[in-house]
Amino acid sequence: METSSRRYAFLGPVGTFTEAALLQVAPDAEHLPMPDVVSALDAVRQGTADRAVVPIENSVEGGVSATLDTLSSGAPLVVVGEALVPISFVLAAPAGTRLEDVRAIATHPHAWAQCRGSVARLVPGAVHVPATSTAAAGALLAERAAAGEPRGSVGYDAALMAPHSAAAYGLQVLAAGVEDNPGAVTRFVVVGRPGRVPARTGADKTTLFVHLPHDDAGALLTMLEQFATRGVNLSRIESRPLGDALGRYAFSIDAEGHLEDERIWATLQGLHRVCPRVVFLGSYPRADRRPVSPAPGFADEDYAAARAWVESLRGDGPA
Repeated sequence: METSSRRYAFLGPVGTFTEAALLQVAPDAEHLPMPDVVSALDAVRQGTADRAVVPIENSVEGGVSATLDTLSSGAPLVVVGEALVPISFVLAAPAGTRLEDVRAIATHPHAWAQCRGSVARLVPGAVHVPATSTAAAGALLAERAAAGEPRGSVGYDAALMAPHSAAAYGLQVLAAGVEDNPGAVTRFVVVGRPGRVPARTGADKTTLFVHLPHDDAGALLTMLEQFATRGVNLSRIESRPLGDALGRYAFSIDAEGHLEDERIWATLQGLHRVCPRVVFLGSYPRADRRPVSPAPGFADEDYAAARAWVESLRGDGPA
């Protein structure tokens, strides 16, 4: 947990799950709410923020495209930490609203995807109005209600949001626990400009963005072999379109281990040899602090012993 005077941009406004993640990692820092993920990351690139906290994956919906794509392009950024936040939603609206009044619901698309089944049962036929964040949807509802505007004047009647966010904006909870998958978790990353890599802890991840080595049969295998032959486990791998033509993809990858681990070092060398582009996006401590135990033959001492044995074959010793 950081308690410095650094400035942290985050996906705002106040009351988002991202703010909850930020409060885990830097409660005493200056907090700078941003309207979207791209703005939060660009604030770091432009120097108006020292760090950004943004969502990168959810246990239900998978990777957050805006984060993955923004990290892999533009001026270099690196991940220096992560946080995990349990996710639960309420359906909230201005006081006096009834469930049967609800025809349109605003929230972030990822939140809607995690609640659509429950919402369909609660308010059949309700439509989704996309919002930049869960809290932004509720904030506008509360603002218009306080101004005395009629229900639905913002284009929707209720919002899916965090319980604490609904309370903060003074909204009435129409239904609680509306997530389809209780126990869902979102992973957030702390992002900064390149610098000294956080120290190895033994419970680390390394994040990469890798282009396939060639466009033919076996290209994916060639890339994955760089990890498999060195005993490196992948905790996440997602394909992302390159955007220049149909059928051209790169991969966003989380590997277990740290840049200072011999097996990760060797894997990066292998990827650099066979792939046209490899972007190192950071080595950092795991949020769950679960130690990474290399398989037999892949610990640092195994690499050192193998290197010493090969060197002994040169016959440089006394005759």
